[in-house]
Amino acid sequence: MWIEENNKLYRKFKFNNFSEAFAFMTRVAIEAEKMDHHPLWTNVYNTVEIWLSTHDAGDVVTEKDHKLAAAIDALSK
Repeated sequence: MWIEENNKLYRKFKFNNFSEAFAFMTRVAIEAEKMDHHPLWTNVYNTVEIWLSTHDAGDVVTEKDHKLAAAIDALSK
């Protein structure tokens, strides 16, 4: 579930291992590139954390972030 705080959408994803986490990040990267909207994220072993905000709008959450969040959710299943 995405949490909105500090003008960002945030979600943590956990996977079985590093390979699954990295594969997920690759899928997200392809979708983000299509949308021309790139996340701030970290990856440590099986955990991926993502923060979304729209830089062009002054680093606040916009519809663009919600659309990417929905796409990311679909990719995580």
